[in-house]
Amino acid sequence: MAYGALARTGKAVALALMVASPAAAEEVTIAALGDSLTQGYGLVQDEGFVPQLQAWLRDRGHEVSVINAGVSGDTTAGGLARVGWTLTPEVDAMIVALGGNDLLRGIPPEASRANLDGILSAAAEAGVQVLLVGLSAPGNYGPEFKAAFDAMYPELAAEYGVLHVDSFLGALTDAAEADPATALAAYMQPDGIHPNAVGVALIVEALGPEVERLIARVPQS
Repeated sequence: MAYGALARTGKAVALALMVASPAAAEEVTIAALGDSLTQGYGLVQDEGFVPQLQAWLRDRGHEVSVINAGVSGDTTAGGLARVGWTLTPEVDAMIVALGGNDLLRGIPPEASRANLDGILSAAAEAGVQVLLVGLSAPGNYGPEFKAAFDAMYPELAAEYGVLHVDSFLGALTDAAEADPATALAAYMQPDGIHPNAVGVALIVEALGPEVERLIARVPQS
């Protein structure tokens, strides 16, 4: 075979291989909008929720970058105030985990709901997929408060068609019910409010599959 014909054949084979090979998966960027639980309060950088979640997802083969948009002490109002600059053009999906500080301050559920509604509306306008992480109110504010607060997460998730998880701390609650004598020391920091690194790992194991569902919702270009 002449050199020119061989070169043409080689180029044709190379082109065919390029067409047949699947395109490399594009990296998915997830913003985690939350409070101290998201921010990683009391933990060294690699032990917080965001880095542990990112490592968990990458270990499972996902091309993903998770942005820490957690601010210690933040309420749903704070999350709404900064959602605009959290939803930068590269963000494909968002985890929203807010409301704990609303409870601590006794903020009326209707105000918290309006703030979460604004956050979800901003995400929908930006075309960003959302996982809404809720929590359950204690009974000390009364049954009407608890009913309204607990209902706002699943109701808003249904209204906007976003993914929903009942509780950020659900895995730790389950562990405490199974072994109340040791769960606090095993999974929580001394303040009894924030999880330690082991507790965060347990949270990530529980939430990770839901974040994988979130990633699956991100359209590939």
